Amino acid sequence: MISQFKQPCDEAVVHSAPECKVKSSAAGKWVLAATIIGSSMTFIDGTVINVALPALQSKLNASAAQAQWIVESYALTLSALILVGGALGDKYGRRRIFNLGVVIFTLTSLWCGLVSDVNQLIFARAAQGIGAALLVPGSLAIISATFDKKKRGRAIGTWSGFTAIAAGFGPVLGGWLVDNFSWRWIFYINLPLAAAVLLISFLRVPESKDDEATGKLDWLGAFLATVALGGIVYGLIESNNLGFRNAQVYGSLMIGATALVLFLIHETRSPNPMMPLGLFKSKTFSGANLLTLFLYAALSGILFFVPFNLIRVQGYDATQAGAALVPFVLTMFLLSRPAGTLIDRFGAKMPLVVGPIIAGIGMALFSLAGAGSTSYWRDFFPAIMVMSLGMVTSVAPLTTTVMGAVEERHAGIASGINNTVSRTAALLAIAAFGIVMLTAFNKNLDRKIVDLSPDAQVQIDEQRYKLVNIELSADISEETRSAAKKIVNESFVAGFRVVAYSAAGLAFLSALSAWFLIEGKDINKERK
Repeated sequence: MISQFKQPCDEAVVHSAPECKVKSSAAGKWVLAATIIGSSMTFIDGTVINVALPALQSKLNASAAQAQWIVESYALTLSALILVGGALGDKYGRRRIFNLGVVIFTLTSLWCGLVSDVNQLIFARAAQGIGAALLVPGSLAIISATFDKKKRGRAIGTWSGFTAIAAGFGPVLGGWLVDNFSWRWIFYINLPLAAAVLLISFLRVPESKDDEATGKLDWLGAFLATVALGGIVYGLIESNNLGFRNAQVYGSLMIGATALVLFLIHETRSPNPMMPLGLFKSKTFSGANLLTLFLYAALSGILFFVPFNLIRVQGYDATQAGAALVPFVLTMFLLSRPAGTLIDRFGAKMPLVVGPIIAGIGMALFSLAGAGSTSYWRDFFPAIMVMSLGMVTSVAPLTTTVMGAVEERHAGIASGINNTVSRTAALLAIAAFGIVMLTAFNKNLDRKIVDLSPDAQVQIDEQRYKLVNIELSADISEETRSAAKKIVNESFVAGFRVVAYSAAGLAFLSALSAWFLIEGKDINKERK
């Protein structure tokens, strides 16, 4: 049972007891304001970083692997600790842990903006992920504890709508800041937002916690999950430079795999597991999470490289690259509600088979753009729109399926597990797709640079780790530099096409997992 708040019931204070839920629209609006702005910081940060990556790579002289780590270090700590963050809020107070997450996220955002080299940024981003792991689950938990059942759905819908708008607006804002000021401002923008969140939270958001959350937190599980994901991701990323036979790479992958096995063993024996594996006895729940793993890996993998293609190959500025993805977010925002009714009309299986297939076709369409594409509307817009239609067909039914596949009392942890799976998918995909991209890039580059001068070939060989950011020195003739740039761009596009086909393949695999594992019309029959 959720405990009552210490303050008496009034318009500014919302109790979790049934008789003390939101009694005025003003009180609810303050709670929504704090949770929406707080969550939006993480959503904006997650979408804007890809648009800023080309500038970050250039300004900090980062390799392709280091550019991956700027994203991966944040995703690693967030993925590994998000379930622990939710449990901390239930046990010690949701507002308290939410505010702690905001503070950590803000201080580390400032650290990100002040760094002088790429390694510092990678460490700062990892710390930023810890703040997000406390902040993200707290926002929805506060809403659920604040609003009664009649108002909760509308409140969550409001939260979803505004955070979707923030996620869509983030890349445009971030691109504009990169173009007109500095990449550092994509992190500084969090400071005034955090100040507003903390002010509202301390003054207007009530505290709540779960009195039944008395068990010990699964810190060992969190540690093993972090080591497992970190070891696997490190091995995959560094294999691009060192090769899989390298002892460091091989050792890292072995450590990650061993930690993963130990994590699974520990979760089956722990009295308070962070991920109750018993939930996976449901065929539909397992199928929905397998679908999530494949589909979100495909989406994250393709979207990681799209900004590099737009900015470094096609010549877009960062603002234009951010705006290029706005149709995706708008489609998700405008059609998510109607898509939520698909499961009532057709059951769970049909939209979860058809949606990923459509998304996969959209991902494959990205392969049509060449190194000198001149029309966004012809070469990129169709791919973005078809992919977004596939995703919007999938996402709402997927959420409903996950929640409906378990008993109601497990709905919170089921949602948390699915959220973790989607973030883990993104984490692994960026590392794995980096291997796909670099392999195809180098193969194409090796075939074409033989026509360049020996000096140009040497310089290109020395900078392969920069991928599309390769630049030749001024003592190389302009004609050779122009030819080399064309070769590098064409090699990147060759790799990008393989990434697009690989993403499409994963999307089709997610459709297959839905076909074989997810029940049809009645998603609740497994839990009866």
